Amino acid sequence: MSTPIPQLDREQYRRDGFLLRKSLFDAEEIDLLRRSAREDKQLDDHAFGRADGEGGTVRLSLWNHPGQGIYGAFARCHRMVDTAEQLLDDEPYHYHSKMIMKDARIGGAWAWHQDYGYWYANGVLTPNLVSAFIAVDPATPENGCLQVIRGSHHCGRIHHQLTGDQAGADIERVGEILKRMELVYVEMEPGDVLFFHANLLHRSDQNKSDKPRWSMICCYNAKSNDPYKDSHHPRYTPIHRLDDAAIKKIGIKRFDQDSDEAGFLDPDHDASARSLQDG
Repeated sequence: MSTPIPQLDREQYRRDGFLLRKSLFDAEEIDLLRRSAREDKQLDDHAFGRADGEGGTVRLSLWNHPGQGIYGAFARCHRMVDTAEQLLDDEPYHYHSKMIMKDARIGGAWAWHQDYGYWYANGVLTPNLVSAFIAVDPATPENGCLQVIRGSHHCGRIHHQLTGDQAGADIERVGEILKRMELVYVEMEPGDVLFFHANLLHRSDQNKSDKPRWSMICCYNAKSNDPYKDSHHPRYTPIHRLDDAAIKKIGIKRFDQDSDEAGFLDPDHDASARSLQDG
């Protein structure tokens, strides 16, 4: 198991609803992930977009099972899974992963929302899920970094309604929350990972800069929170954890051999939601 999270960090997560772990992945690991994502035709073909209500479009690709390739190596490595386990206080399982492709000048915005605002309808009884947001590119206010409202997960699940093609949190209620709680722009360097609670309110602006802002988000549910009904995301499925060194081993092998052995996204097995409402 990875080094236990310091008690102060666990308390911060419970208080704020998020925990930023700087440089959880090194430059070589992130370079392999970035190159894999940029060159993955299946990932691009599987991507879908939805209007953000502000004239832009969000583009992302989403899959249920971590798989054997480099995406799975990130989602299944001890650094990620062990951290999720400590924050959930339970065995985690992979709920789904997604690549957010916020391209330069055209990447759309995300409306204020809670992930549990979507997942509640999937038969998930409690918000004991955590998302791990991996910065593939630098994330800045200029290129649409994530914004969060510190402590907003304590507000409970908020009603969501359509904003453009997205399901966003009740904007009146969000406005009142912002009067009492702190808005945080989460600036990140490649390799940083933000772990955040399923009820944490978050959003992002359009990317009007000349720099892309891609990110990979791995979502984990607690074993005891196994959904009571089937949906487009999986019920409890044990994770086969990988040594942290597997990321470089799988990534380098993929490019050195120019084969599909280490695989990119396999839409025949990993495809799930094709709309943000399904996410």
